[in-house]
Amino acid sequence: MLLTGSLKSLLPHALRRVIRCNRLSISNTSGMAEGYKQANVVILHKSLADDFEKFCRANKGPLPLLYRSKPGDWKCPSLGSDSDIRTDCLQYRLYENGACTGSLKSLKEYTEQLKDMVTFYLGCSFSFEKALQNAGIAVRNVEQKCNVSMYKTAVPCYSVSTFCCNLVVTMRPIPANKLEAAVLATAELEESHGAPVHMGNPGLLGIQDLSKPDYGDPVHLHADDIPVFWACGVTGVEAIINCRSPLAFTHSPGCMFITDLKNDDVTVGSSGEVPQVHCISQDPLHYSIVSAEAAQKIKTLESLIGIDPVLITTGFPTNFTYEPPEENDGPPGAFAIAAMLQALEKDVAIVTDQRALNLNKKIMEEAIQLGILKRPIPLLSYQKESRDSALMFLCKNGNRGRPRFDHLIAIERAGMAADGNYYNARKVNIKHLVDPIDELFLAAKTIPGVATTGVSNWGGYAIACALYILSTCDIHDRYLRKAVGFPQLSKKMVWLSALPSVTKEEKLLKTLVQHGVRSGKTASLEMEVDGLPFYNTHSLMIEKLLQEVQQ
Repeated sequence: MLLTGSLKSLLPHALRRVIRCNRLSISNTSGMAEGYKQANVVILHKSLADDFEKFCRANKGPLPLLYRSKPGDWKCPSLGSDSDIRTDCLQYRLYENGACTGSLKSLKEYTEQLKDMVTFYLGCSFSFEKALQNAGIAVRNVEQKCNVSMYKTAVPCYSVSTFCCNLVVTMRPIPANKLEAAVLATAELEESHGAPVHMGNPGLLGIQDLSKPDYGDPVHLHADDIPVFWACGVTGVEAIINCRSPLAFTHSPGCMFITDLKNDDVTVGSSGEVPQVHCISQDPLHYSIVSAEAAQKIKTLESLIGIDPVLITTGFPTNFTYEPPEENDGPPGAFAIAAMLQALEKDVAIVTDQRALNLNKKIMEEAIQLGILKRPIPLLSYQKESRDSALMFLCKNGNRGRPRFDHLIAIERAGMAADGNYYNARKVNIKHLVDPIDELFLAAKTIPGVATTGVSNWGGYAIACALYILSTCDIHDRYLRKAVGFPQLSKKMVWLSALPSVTKEEKLLKTLVQHGVRSGKTASLEMEVDGLPFYNTHSLMIEKLLQEVQQ
């Protein structure tokens, strides 16, 4: 028997011959034939082949198609000389009507059946392990001499005919200070699954326990490691199980077909965009990926709104001697965010003071007529009736594990002072006009997965623009959909039409004025916000934000 240490110098064709003779004392091919590409294998009846190919192309992240054989052809000269798929995997699995009915060292006894079957060779993450090592990143499963951990997720793949399943991922522990290096090392290797599809808390993928992988072995994380997940070709195994075809074969997870292709020969992505990693949540821990170009645009948006003078005010019903007492600094930004969230098909609601519900309902109806909003937004109010009122409002039955919302945004909203009262900029107590909605933000801090944001009116415009930038970023789009299904860029025109514009914001401000909503600083019923004129001040800011979006 040949041991692991003697395999490092073997070329792929020699390694395949050794595997063919069943002379290896290893349980997986991770770390074998360093620098060469490995492949997942799916073999099924020719009547299913066209649909399975469509399934692969619809889910390129987990199932990058390297080669499709003709029926009865167990060689693949473009991937490996002198290859024979009946014998050249370390181990196979036999599936009958969707059930795994055995493990095999060879498929030669099924040669007759294989004459009517097609073999699919799919990219494998073992192929990028050398790229990680070249980037100075230790591959823990290789270090620990075990198979990589593989997990079923709650993420559905794009279904084609009878092929439907959830995404399977591999997990590799990556030191926190090496996350971006890991992304850069793998992002362009699209035929080896490309960039990670998730970084951080496994529960966000529906994985409950890292110590209990569905395939492979548990891999130990070091103290500073972050679990990083890549799409996995074993997704094809799950598709075979759910298809329930009378007969099918796959490689045994971790026991790959080793090709003659060097990793340097792998086709890389053509986007030309450089990915960046950003931590977006600490509880639960969650990172995201965005292109450097999109990140820079968002930073520019932040710098633009940083000159907004109303940042020093809180924004609330400051005009206490008028009816209604509302100021017009805040609603435009809130509607701008809501319009973009609607376009992105997100659920969005607005919570406001009980006494202002009717006013906001009328303004919303006119905003729909003016084309600022596509449809009504639920209007909610919050009253403190008990110690747990905020928790009951935010979560189903007050259960922190079942939040109704994942993000709370305050735009020019009053907050409670240390003495329990609410004050305007003139130090007048306006507690009688304000519901304690700020309690929701305090309660949200105790609910895992619920984030809070406080921005100015111009900040609302900037967030709407940032959402558009993120949604049209190919790198971020792939990460959000976990590399399954198709890009959503066909909806770009819908998103574009939802952006704030000078025309829309002019119409909205006129509507606010018509309903008696005044400038907070001057109490004027003119086209101004906090004493700043709409024309050539607010309108200019909107134009600057849109210029950044359209670059």
